[in-house]
Amino acid sequence: MDIVWIGLAFILGLMLNRLHIPPLVGFLLAGLGLSFTGYEPGDILHEIAHLGVIFLLFTVGLHISLKSILQKEVLSAGLIHLAISTAIFVPVSLYFGLSTEAAVLVAITLGFSSTVLAAKGLESRNELSSYYGRLSIGILIIQDLVAIGIIAYAGGGIPSPYALVLLGLPLIRPLLSKLLYIIERDELLLLMALSLAIGGSALFEWFSLSGELGALVMGMLFVNDDKADQLEKKIWSIKEAFLVGFFLEIGLGGLPGYDGFRFIGILLLILPLKAFLFFGLFMLLKLRARTGFLATITLTAYSEFTLIAGAVAASAGIIPAEIIVILGLLTAISYIINSILVRYEDTVWQKLNTFLRRFERNVKHPDHQPISVGAAEFLVIGLGLTGESALRYFKSNNKSAVGIDINTDRVKSLMDDGYRVIYADAQDAFFWEKLDMPKVKTILLSMSGAIYTKEFIVEQLRNKKFEGKVLVLTNNNREEQIIINAGGNPVSIPAAQMGEKMAMMSLE
Repeated sequence: MDIVWIGLAFILGLMLNRLHIPPLVGFLLAGLGLSFTGYEPGDILHEIAHLGVIFLLFTVGLHISLKSILQKEVLSAGLIHLAISTAIFVPVSLYFGLSTEAAVLVAITLGFSSTVLAAKGLESRNELSSYYGRLSIGILIIQDLVAIGIIAYAGGGIPSPYALVLLGLPLIRPLLSKLLYIIERDELLLLMALSLAIGGSALFEWFSLSGELGALVMGMLFVNDDKADQLEKKIWSIKEAFLVGFFLEIGLGGLPGYDGFRFIGILLLILPLKAFLFFGLFMLLKLRARTGFLATITLTAYSEFTLIAGAVAASAGIIPAEIIVILGLLTAISYIINSILVRYEDTVWQKLNTFLRRFERNVKHPDHQPISVGAAEFLVIGLGLTGESALRYFKSNNKSAVGIDINTDRVKSLMDDGYRVIYADAQDAFFWEKLDMPKVKTILLSMSGAIYTKEFIVEQLRNKKFEGKVLVLTNNNREEQIIINAGGNPVSIPAAQMGEKMAMMSLE
């Protein structure tokens, strides 16, 4: 009965989400729980699991652009980290009885970080376009490409001699792009996304190539297309739902034996080493400690691609099937660890920032932050719709204003339009400590995000002895009181003011 695993996955996913733990961990636990009851999954679960992987790889393909990875910091950190971590994991895998081929494949996949966790976390914090966000995504793309190579090696077999015709796929991109632009209805856009992912998989399998590789390639056809984001948004929820089947299927393999738990324990002990290695590489590449710390936290988890590539290798008989259960539990535990780190990353940074800054190199950093705003009288932090509007108003009234944002695309766009805008991380206490702003009279905190982030920034400004106004957007009375206690000046959201204005107009 399929309702059994669907219902149990929902309940456990909901419970863990309430604890700020990724629901995917709940889905894996649901599979483990069902394995003890002797539950036998039907063909539908296996097919859903397969489609979940196909849809995931299609969405990954939409982001694989050369611009994302052809950067010194991305290539160096990504490839060196993967090489060193593989060298660490190979002897561990051999110690637990894997063959040389299996040990190498498993070791490579253990060097991966979670694309799903990183993308979700960056998106929820609106930091996908920040410097550290781009750096993290670039490294993940390199890892994903290596994972696809493993999948192709393990599951492809001997390609058909006619597979060379697939090299002509880029020739049909203009046609597909034109078709994408004439579609206006959402349901048709969704069907096109599903057709591309499933069709790409089926096409590559027809030529005796990996179907997963086909889904990825079809996504890559739309890289840098203006409507690629729409394709991803349409397929995102379906991908998430179908991945439930994949994690359930892994969990249904049951618990490993004693040696399996020893293997998991050792790999969890190596996880901090993976993190330290990332941070050390970022420091060698001349990044700031804050950037290195944030990117390291983002990348500190084992990856779902460890499971995906491992499952393909297991189905080909390259690695033992019981290893997948071990990798599944390992990934789930690392997700829990990562969710805790992400939730308390600001607290951890405040405790460790003095120590971590000792490792910064005394050079100009690629993610350089300004130390002065010159003669600006107004500072606008967060250049979304509200912040950008404020900046434009200041300029139209010949007022000296500077905007600050962590989104590099937004900063560049406004600079091209002639505005004074600088890239900086407003959540970095060291930035406020060093920033020289002698003429600033008023600061507008128009950034989105949690109220406690805004409270932290207000506190940094008051600790800096800034005596001017700090205007902060707030959503309700509770947030207003938090900002007042911190020393800021709350400004209610426009929706409340609009409601009052409409009521006044109706009375007139």
